[in-house]
Amino acid sequence: MNFNINIMKKSTFIIAILVTNLLGITLNAQPKTIKLWPEGIPGSITGGDYKEVSTVENGIITRWIKVTDPSLTVFLPPKEKATGTAVLICPGGGYGALAFNHEGNDIAKWLNDNGIAGIILKYRLPSDLIMKDKSIGPLQDAQEAMRTIRRNAASWNINPSKIGVIGFSAGGHLASTLSTHFDDMVYEVKDNTSARPDFSILMYPVITMDASFTHMGSRKNLIGDNPSEEAVRHFSNELQINEKTPPAFLVHSADDKAVPIKNSITYYEALSKLSIPSELHIFQKGGHGYGLAIGKDTQSSWPGLCMKWLKASGF
Repeated sequence: MNFNINIMKKSTFIIAILVTNLLGITLNAQPKTIKLWPEGIPGSITGGDYKEVSTVENGIITRWIKVTDPSLTVFLPPKEKATGTAVLICPGGGYGALAFNHEGNDIAKWLNDNGIAGIILKYRLPSDLIMKDKSIGPLQDAQEAMRTIRRNAASWNINPSKIGVIGFSAGGHLASTLSTHFDDMVYEVKDNTSARPDFSILMYPVITMDASFTHMGSRKNLIGDNPSEEAVRHFSNELQINEKTPPAFLVHSADDKAVPIKNSITYYEALSKLSIPSELHIFQKGGHGYGLAIGKDTQSSWPGLCMKWLKASGF
């Protein structure tokens, strides 16, 4: 009788451990959303009827427009799998929308599968209706997002020296802006936490504001119809690279009709001139806006190549 009772106790104990572990994995996998500016957004103005709008499909937010309440959606990998690396995710959309699913949720889950924290930035899209200076609104959000991740590094099981940024299309412009303008004083910072990414992953990115090879929709939305030469140069990030600019992994397709491949090439060349370790992958096909490119042509190899680069680079 005692023998059977002991077996039952051991079995119950084992089951309890398994359930606890499974619950732990489930809880770790649940994303949480936090306000980016809980104490008020710098440089904001009241926009009247200007209200943010989301598109929901099958219970998942796939798109945002008219963002007024910036936030971070935090996907943390299971603790036993975590590498300590984190990536801030900037979805694209021409600075007029956010492709929040295939360039947001999907990317965060892919990062988690590789033991990396994926943190999606719902950033404000440039608008004179809600910003005193619309050209710096997205950068304000990106800087504060990077600082927020570092401030929470300990509780999120993140190494503060292994925090990068990934951006897609116009989100790639924001990611490269953060990588080259992380020290710009675009709002009053409450502490000395750095906004510099340790690395950047730039996917079919808008890099320049030069009219000869920019994405004109992104340029118009960010700096207007008739920007000054100073504004064009300031936000042409291939011209803003210096020794402090982080290493980059760039992906572009030769047949991209939306954002010319020259954007990635000029950024890579500028990094190379300063011997900043980086990689540029140019694929024959793919067009634009393919996210993880699952089941596509050769561009579908980029996620694996990116992970190899991160490991080789010590991230």
